[in-house]
Amino acid sequence: MDPNLFEIKANLVDGHLDIPIDAKYTSKYSLLIRFLITNNFRDGKEFSNLILRRNGNSYDLGRCRFVSEPNINGYAGRIICVNDVYDLENLLVNDKYVKLQNACLNLPLLLPLKNKISGKFKSYVSNLTYDLCLYKDFFDNLDAEIVEEPVSIRKALQKTLINTVGRQFMEFLDTNLEELEEIVKDFSKEEHEDHGFYFRKQLWNTIKYAPFMARTNLKPRGYAGDSEMMSMIYANGYWGKSTFAKLLHKHPLVQPGAQAVRNRRKIITEKLCDLKEKHCRFNSKKLKILSVACGPACEIQDILLTASDCESFHFVLLDQDQSALYEAAKMIDSLQKKLDFKITADFVNESVRTMLAPSDSKQNMGQFDFIYSMGLFDYLLPTVASRVLEKLYEQLKPGRKMVIGNFHVSNPSKNYMEYWLDWVLYYRTEEDFVSLLRNVPSNEIDVAIDESGVQMFLQVTKNGTADFVE
Repeated sequence: MDPNLFEIKANLVDGHLDIPIDAKYTSKYSLLIRFLITNNFRDGKEFSNLILRRNGNSYDLGRCRFVSEPNINGYAGRIICVNDVYDLENLLVNDKYVKLQNACLNLPLLLPLKNKISGKFKSYVSNLTYDLCLYKDFFDNLDAEIVEEPVSIRKALQKTLINTVGRQFMEFLDTNLEELEEIVKDFSKEEHEDHGFYFRKQLWNTIKYAPFMARTNLKPRGYAGDSEMMSMIYANGYWGKSTFAKLLHKHPLVQPGAQAVRNRRKIITEKLCDLKEKHCRFNSKKLKILSVACGPACEIQDILLTASDCESFHFVLLDQDQSALYEAAKMIDSLQKKLDFKITADFVNESVRTMLAPSDSKQNMGQFDFIYSMGLFDYLLPTVASRVLEKLYEQLKPGRKMVIGNFHVSNPSKNYMEYWLDWVLYYRTEEDFVSLLRNVPSNEIDVAIDESGVQMFLQVTKNGTADFVE
């Protein structure tokens, strides 16, 4: 949070009185206040208006209430809005009036949606909800039976449950996925969206128990596929507070879509290690590598295994999510300590929008020996994807390669991801992918598909001669 948010001048209005105060941002929906004149205002005192002034702007927030707290650093307590609950962070940072009650405005549009849902689908969801409740009760009862055991014994017993009756539950989920596929196979895009929304609302009380499913639905960073979700996919473990939660968390992680994510990390690692071997035959200059939408950049742990590896690479990690870059930086710092060798890495907090805007970012970052992006293009419309590819192509050195990932349209996990996880991607065929390069002069273009049949990689070599032959 911007420290300047702690410097807010304000006034409280009480009848004809205009009461000056200092306010301090303390939470999304409340402010700490310090009265600048003597006051005897009781806890719960209401004022007719709260006026905030910051950076030349004035905000009238209407009726508010004083909540007395122990006096700390001169602050008498908090002030909260009464008639309208404003998101103060959005107001002070983005200059936007956003009310907590605004979500209610959508209800008249959402309530009738159930009338658009097919009877067969409603029956399917109803039966699934009932069955999942029974399974949850069953596993919760098993957990209760072993709760008094020592931790080591409890973990061993839970593992046995997961490997026995847990497998039956996983098979049950697989069977229900097949039924879902059959029901929705002829749906239009709009019907998928409506039925998916209905599905998640009906099953939310089950979905929320699985850490992975909860995160994909809630999107705490505002988008699907954030670095924490990627870490969960890579870990591919049983996470959760109960046996039921662990199993439900694990199930999407063994689907083809999740395996494709793990595969692409391995593929990029192999390509970079191979590039290093060929490069080292000719010179000792570091290979400059750009990772676009890098996320936590976990693959670097697979690439840099020795001090010699560290000596061979200069990574530039680009992502719009500052938290993801922080995680990548922590990982690299830990890796440096483990290998006792300095890793050359730059961190660029930039989005696709700023990449495409007129700027000198290309000159600042220079040109690269290898550019890769594993998941970004799954979210880009064709016009944007094409422009980003052109931009990246410009930043390649002559004779060098970029490798760009995208999920194939035949992804068998598509409906699982959309209905259960609220994770919608932009899928492409091989032809779609290649067509994005219509304005790129390279004549060395091909598409490779991983063993899952889900992950495509567009491989483009820039025209010209490299300083070593691959």
